[in-house]
Amino acid sequence: MDRQQEFVLRTIEERDVRFVRLWFTDVVGALKSVALAPAEVEGVFSEGLGFDGSSIEGLSRVFESDMLLKPDPSSFQILPWRGEDEPTSRMFCDILTPDQEPAAADPRSVLRRQLDTAAEMGFTCYTHPEIEFYLLDSDEVDADGYPVPVDRAGYFDHVTGSVSQDFRRHVVSMLEAVGISVEFSHHEAGPGQNEIDLRYADALTTADNIMTFRTVIKEVAVMQGKYATFMPKPFAEHPGSGMHTHFGLFEGDTNAFFAPNAEFNLSTIARQFIAGVLTHAPEFTAVTNQFVNSYKRLWGGGEAPSHVSWGHNNRSALMRVPLYKPTKGGSARVEFRGIDSSANPYLAYAVVLGAGLKGIQEEYQLAEAITEDVWSLTTPERKALGIKPLPGTLHDAIRQMEDSELVAEILGEQVFENFLRNKQQEWDEYRINVSPFEINRYLGMI
Repeated sequence: MDRQQEFVLRTIEERDVRFVRLWFTDVVGALKSVALAPAEVEGVFSEGLGFDGSSIEGLSRVFESDMLLKPDPSSFQILPWRGEDEPTSRMFCDILTPDQEPAAADPRSVLRRQLDTAAEMGFTCYTHPEIEFYLLDSDEVDADGYPVPVDRAGYFDHVTGSVSQDFRRHVVSMLEAVGISVEFSHHEAGPGQNEIDLRYADALTTADNIMTFRTVIKEVAVMQGKYATFMPKPFAEHPGSGMHTHFGLFEGDTNAFFAPNAEFNLSTIARQFIAGVLTHAPEFTAVTNQFVNSYKRLWGGGEAPSHVSWGHNNRSALMRVPLYKPTKGGSARVEFRGIDSSANPYLAYAVVLGAGLKGIQEEYQLAEAITEDVWSLTTPERKALGIKPLPGTLHDAIRQMEDSELVAEILGEQVFENFLRNKQQEWDEYRINVSPFEINRYLGMI
């Protein structure tokens, strides 16, 4: 037994922890959980906990359903929202086959494989997400039956006695209580829309933190009689919710993206990384924007990136090179703005990182940066600049992903097939649905 496992067992005993929750995700990123009695933890550390993988979306087929949960002791945390009466903890799990091999369909393992590839190339990947969401009144709806935001505030608004402000303060305290560091938080552009940015961490830790973050947001909302949603575009007239993520590659303590005398201080490695991501972005958009509703964020205005481009401090671009601190080369990074807040973070980070690493391995050449406002350009102007669109619907994204050898390689055959099957089923259900828009527009007219 290693030291981390010993620490977990000792903490369980000292804190009188009554329940140990084992967390993992399915292929679309839904959090799954099973509660373990404290006395069983030591055995599960050594042997794993068996469960029926065929009952979890995308994990296994019926004829090979036996799977094992292997808890990661480094992810152990007491859950503060459960209180002190019956202390409850959680650990994230890796999913294994019965012979203790990593399961091909485990989203966490998909990301770890890309991080291993990066490590073989000499890189450690760090990420910093900016996560947006809407806070709504849980019981109130408007005259059309739509949910009602908790306020009418806008970007960076400071409202005395604000529900959102109190909510964010409570969330930040709870996140810090489970070991998740927050960089800053603020009100976003939409009414009731908020953003909380997590500090840099390695990509696997960040993905784990995002899953915990979503749970904390939901729990605090319920505690305050509200409802929080990570739906990409809950309101047609207001901005969607994205999860812009900053990526950095380091070689030891050296920032591999920084070159002091280069344009925008971007190293050759950084330029190749950006080129890789941009080249393959349409192929992996179904992963970073996995729901029908995701494309209403991408193509519905509100500063969402709908075209493949990059620029220096250009917020209309899919990839942005932010302003960095001139005296701190370590702060050089690139920001991918395409991911929405509902994405499976393990798979989303895996495909972005994998595409960037492909660009480095194959020495992709990066086109010129776009200085224009991409949103304001006409279609002919974008074509003249070589700016291609991202998929316009989930159906289009599925078609491009199906033809992608790279995405299939990154995700692995089982995740690739199961993810596409899930998304195709969603599209099939959507395309035969008769919406209120159609009833209102056509029923009395035709």
